[in-house]
Amino acid sequence: MDNNRVDNAIILAAGFGSRFVPLTYETPKGLILVKGIPMLERQITQLKEKGIDNIIIVVGYLKEKFDYLIDKYDVQLIFNPEFKTKNNLSSLYYARQYLKNSYILSADNWMEQNIFNLCEKNSWYSCVYKDGSTSEWCVTVDENDRINKVVIGGNDSWVMMGPVFVSESFAIKFREKIEEYFMKPGTENYMWENVFIDEIDHFDMFISKQSGNVVYEFENLDDLRLFDPEYGNDTSNEMLQTVANIFNVGENEITDIQCVKSGMTNKSFSFSVKGGTYIYRHPGEGSGKLINRMQEKNVYTAIAHLHLTDENIYLNETTGVKISVFYQNAVNTDARNRKDLEDSMGVLRRIHSSSIKVEHFFDIGLEIKKYLSYCEEIDAIHFKDYKEVHKRMEELLRLPCLLDFSPKLCHIDSNPDNIIRLNDGSLRIIDWEYAGMGDHIMDIAMYSIYACFSKKESLELLGIYLQRPPNKEEKIRLYAYMALGGYLWALWTEYKQAFGVEFGYYGMNMYRYAKEYYEFCMAEQKGVS
Repeated sequence: MDNNRVDNAIILAAGFGSRFVPLTYETPKGLILVKGIPMLERQITQLKEKGIDNIIIVVGYLKEKFDYLIDKYDVQLIFNPEFKTKNNLSSLYYARQYLKNSYILSADNWMEQNIFNLCEKNSWYSCVYKDGSTSEWCVTVDENDRINKVVIGGNDSWVMMGPVFVSESFAIKFREKIEEYFMKPGTENYMWENVFIDEIDHFDMFISKQSGNVVYEFENLDDLRLFDPEYGNDTSNEMLQTVANIFNVGENEITDIQCVKSGMTNKSFSFSVKGGTYIYRHPGEGSGKLINRMQEKNVYTAIAHLHLTDENIYLNETTGVKISVFYQNAVNTDARNRKDLEDSMGVLRRIHSSSIKVEHFFDIGLEIKKYLSYCEEIDAIHFKDYKEVHKRMEELLRLPCLLDFSPKLCHIDSNPDNIIRLNDGSLRIIDWEYAGMGDHIMDIAMYSIYACFSKKESLELLGIYLQRPPNKEEKIRLYAYMALGGYLWALWTEYKQAFGVEFGYYGMNMYRYAKEYYEFCMAEQKGVS
């Protein structure tokens, strides 16, 4: 038994917790209160009650929120730098050196009874019995209660839920597999349990049946409300309080809350209330200096009669909070689908030819200057040659064809993902945050760089929009705006990343458009194909 004296506990707490939005926009899921105590703290105290004091917590999302635990419980924090792009296999990878005789826990588990021990006989996985149909991970065992198969979904099954114990002999072999799988392409969405399941024949893991013990993995806020009445009408969450005030309801009437795929600028979630379904937009970090919300509101007002935008229920010109109708079963248009391209360009043509005017312009030169100043103020630019590239952009801005055009209302953020198709086949363009008067070809250029189009594809797109082959001046304007747009969004990305937001290769891709399409523009001017 001494060989299996528990050395430590590793708690995985790096994830975002999308199922708990909007609570997790402000609080990591492991620190969400359940019956007055953060779920993670409950696990820590249960461990310490059994004499397990060596506790390692793997953090990532909102990592600073966990710092107080060091002083309160003498725990150790380690950081998973890949928490945004990989599942919890990455968290256990970064904690692999601590795997001995170890408990492995998820920060968002809640256990009614304390099931920990100072010593453990075998490696085991906590399991609870689910009557009827379930989508959980269901286990089968042999005559010795060794887990020999795991499948997703089943009926009347024991399912994996709660803590795990691994013995040192298990951990030594498993560390090697963690390293192997972590390095494999295509395992970004792997949980560490996927490794165990793939290698189940080589590892002895036994079932620990939690009969009579309540072990919870809360699915969402609705699930949590059923367990903890405190979440009925007061979550202390600013976003839900805003929704409750706008619709004049109690928070318990706000249901079916789902994380919407976050945009690059905002955090969003859908919800149901009073028989309708809506989407709540909360401006992301650093957006306040980049977007004029009064101008956004003015655009929505000016264009409303065309019925081509999302339908706003509420738009606060100070905070940028917006609530709009959520279109059930709407789909994003596909930049690789010819019909979607033609229909999208048709909608943009209709907007550009509508004679709608607003008082403000989207002057890309001034926007570049503004973004550059914001970045330089906080030393946020990591492109070493940006000053040279900036000079090239200034050269483009002096082109005569960019100085003399007939202003149209432009969307600017004409990403294919912002053009959605409704159930009836019609299109709507959402997210008008950057819209203003400008050169309509800028919208075609922006669509092209968002869709990662090549030079040939961009010219074909412009032809679809114009309904004829583009002339030389139109090609020059297209290339110039693709370069300028690439540079603008590269600066935008650098600024946003200074606030801890990560965009992967997006900024680099935009920067390449700035460089390459400057050259294409200059070549077109000189008549060189």
